[in-house]
Amino acid sequence: MLMSSSSLPNVTGIHPPLTLTAHTPGRAATAARGLRGVTGAAGAMQDRMASWISDLTTLHDLSERLPRTRTVEEAVHETLRAGASLAGARRGLIALRPPDSGGHDRLVGLGLDSADLGDLETVPRESASHSRLLDALSGACPGEIACDDIAADVELHPRHREVAARLGCAASYAQPLADADGGRLGAAVWFYDEPARPDERRRHLLGLYLRQAGQHIANRIELDRARHDARELHQGLLGRRLPVVPGVTLAVRHGGAAAGGGVFYDALRLPDDALGLAVGTVSGSGPATTAAMGRLLAGLRAYAVMEGEDPVAVLSDLELLLRVTESARCATALYGYAEPATRRVVLASAGHPPPLVVGSARVEFAETTLSAPLAMLSCWEAPSVELELAPGETLLLYNEGLLHATGEPLDLAFSRLHDVVAQTPAELRREPGALAEHVRGELLSAAVPRTGSAAGAEGAAAPGGASAGRETVLLAARFDARG
Repeated sequence: MLMSSSSLPNVTGIHPPLTLTAHTPGRAATAARGLRGVTGAAGAMQDRMASWISDLTTLHDLSERLPRTRTVEEAVHETLRAGASLAGARRGLIALRPPDSGGHDRLVGLGLDSADLGDLETVPRESASHSRLLDALSGACPGEIACDDIAADVELHPRHREVAARLGCAASYAQPLADADGGRLGAAVWFYDEPARPDERRRHLLGLYLRQAGQHIANRIELDRARHDARELHQGLLGRRLPVVPGVTLAVRHGGAAAGGGVFYDALRLPDDALGLAVGTVSGSGPATTAAMGRLLAGLRAYAVMEGEDPVAVLSDLELLLRVTESARCATALYGYAEPATRRVVLASAGHPPPLVVGSARVEFAETTLSAPLAMLSCWEAPSVELELAPGETLLLYNEGLLHATGEPLDLAFSRLHDVVAQTPAELRREPGALAEHVRGELLSAAVPRTGSAAGAEGAAAPGGASAGRETVLLAARFDARG
């Protein structure tokens, strides 16, 4: 009696219609062998799928690290590190040569110091892998360059083999670095201690990774360019140089505003050898804020020339301008009219921190009247205050960003600022530039680290973390012994 036949379930890509008969030994043996073949094929397929999943997981994990890098330098180093892992190498380099580089040309090494990179740069361009990739014409650029055994490759330049032997590099593997549109950014090379070449699987994964890394680096370069343009615009609006005014020595230290800020400062030479000093902040950030700051600063300069002897009138006019041109913004400002010959200074403040008077006998805040920022209330109004400075004393103006950069509450930040200035060595106090540099450095280096996700996103960009992204300015005016 024949047994009923049965069929094995389909395995992806394999469909064996097998019939098993118990009383026919030959057929039974054949069926058994077929079953073992199917089982082996299914196992091989499972192994391949497991390998694919492992590769995708590795690629995903490495790619996830790229967005955490904030600068071009960090992105290049992360690409080198991840690429070395995929290529099975421990050393490598990236030659970054983006079009219209804007200062981004660089040679970065992994496991190679500056002397090693210098040696590699002496290899003739027609022989070095990264140079060959960089020099290739668009569309004709080879997808990869592998030197399986550098010492035995007679087609390489003798200098190439000499440098490789000195560095202990027996083999190399290179791929181009490009953005999403295929635009050339540079080339990446990894070096091996023994003659070798990464297998097809490693080369494929490396190519996939470099596509993502290239686009991320391209984005960071573009962001760097935008920030540079914003800084140049900001600095151009503020002015490149401080004026030369008899009887006064001026210095300024300005930092931050990576994305375009609203902090402004100015020192204006006015008629009769007078001097106008101003520091302020327009609310907001970005290019639009920088443009608003530029309009406000232009207005301040005009009002200072017309009625600079009356700081209250200057700030009142400035508030009217702010309401007309920037109705959605507010601003803080401090303006002072100084007569260097008599060392007399008249100040008015609109919600701005009071300046510091710094001398050999005193370090104290000028008691400016508390007032609201411009355009904050229906009508701004505040009285002026008059200061009489001793010969050699310095008036130190600054912005609230310097206080916030400490990461402390404002009352403690004021105390820290006072203490830092009071403890500044006498020889630094006598030089406005040295004083401003020292004070800014001390406050930022002692910044209290912030906690939470914000600190993680921004904090690493500056000492302590709290100063990251803060635009700071110190304007120092030392009044010499005259009059």
